[in-house]
Amino acid sequence: MTLPPKPPARAGKVSLWRYARLFRQDILSAQPARLYHAWMAEFRTPFFRSYLCNDPELVDLVLKKRPDDFPKSNRIREGLAPLLGNSVFITNGETWKRQRRIIDPAFEGGRLRDTFPAMWDAGVAAVERLAARADGTPIEIEAETSEAAADVIFRTLFSIPIEHQTAGQVFAKFKAHQRAQPVLNLGAVLPLPKWFPRFHSRETKRTARDIRALITKLTAERMAEIEAGTAPDDLATKIMTTRDPETGHTFDTEEMVDQVAIFFLAGHETSASALAWALYLLALHPDWQEKVAAEAHEVMDPGKIYFSALKKLQISRDVFRETLRLYPPVPMMVREAVKCEHFRDREVKPGSQIVLSPWHQQRHERIWDNPDGFDPGRFSTENGKQGLRTAYFPFSAGPRVCTGSGFAMAEGPLILSLLVRAFRFETVPGREAMPVAHLTVRGRDGIWLGLTPREEGGTAET
Repeated sequence: MTLPPKPPARAGKVSLWRYARLFRQDILSAQPARLYHAWMAEFRTPFFRSYLCNDPELVDLVLKKRPDDFPKSNRIREGLAPLLGNSVFITNGETWKRQRRIIDPAFEGGRLRDTFPAMWDAGVAAVERLAARADGTPIEIEAETSEAAADVIFRTLFSIPIEHQTAGQVFAKFKAHQRAQPVLNLGAVLPLPKWFPRFHSRETKRTARDIRALITKLTAERMAEIEAGTAPDDLATKIMTTRDPETGHTFDTEEMVDQVAIFFLAGHETSASALAWALYLLALHPDWQEKVAAEAHEVMDPGKIYFSALKKLQISRDVFRETLRLYPPVPMMVREAVKCEHFRDREVKPGSQIVLSPWHQQRHERIWDNPDGFDPGRFSTENGKQGLRTAYFPFSAGPRVCTGSGFAMAEGPLILSLLVRAFRFETVPGREAMPVAHLTVRGRDGIWLGLTPREEGGTAET
């Protein structure tokens, strides 16, 4: 049985400074192997204590039962603030609640149906871009899925394709911002006072400034269209015209720029990561790839746009769901205890960091059968169903669940099916894709695949 690649865990205990160096190289391999079977682990530093919780009851407590007692940790905010400002991703309390009251209506009800044609067009465009390169020559597929996911964001948010000049510039700047590793900031490790400089790298500050300037331009242009009555009925228009039902206020330009930045980070980065890993897993497991191709050929016609196709992509949905289990785009989430707690007979003091790790819980040896194996069929078993209910949260859970999770679970299977219907994907000898995590879980040296056109009928001749 071929197991998907998994980063090696660090050996034994290490000093804080050694951990910081390992963390800078890769968040995942900096962690010890015991986290794959422990219910909880305590980590002590001279500055704070953190508790990684794999116990489903503790995760449920933090995310669902008492979320206000465990707000997002400011340590996550430290590295992302230059780009995200005061976005919904890093705010807490009443500010966060007000932001969600304005944002959530854009993603409710029939909005998925309304935005589906834009997702479809982005998927078809991705197939057309790849068609010219489908000769078996190795392709770095993360770059392609990044462009496809960015195309979805721009089409659904601002009704412009990735080929639009401003959209293309944002996409390029965002790749540069990720390479600057903004999360790896001094403030994420040390409890610095507010007045103390954060020492963000020059590249982090420059790329964040450039991205925000481009988003400001798009936002200002949309506001002018809204005032003139010519704005398209897309997500940006919906969010910018929605008033907080409690205060009557809308987002001002600066707040809207903050929110667009996180939509791009959450919607683009996470979708691109998951889609690239899904294609790699299907290349490793050609039997499942053929199942997805056959299903896609049976229920889809690339020349037509029809929303009902989504419900019929059951195999593709299970493949994408299993990909999110093995490679959750955001591998760890950090909360902070605001008062004294007792977790598994341990005292957790106020200010302690509570780490929730989809990466470890979704591969937990006490929860999942064959935890490191790729098996989309597991979700029809009792173990898989139980795991989905109690130990699966790639989009977080509770009140702070990702607003666009429903969109992601439509976009991912849809584009995956369109691509696999058109091409056969194969691994490249000598180029195993080893996962690393900085902002999201990506391939350490990229994810390289060869692709060739499929014969009409969904599968190539053998």
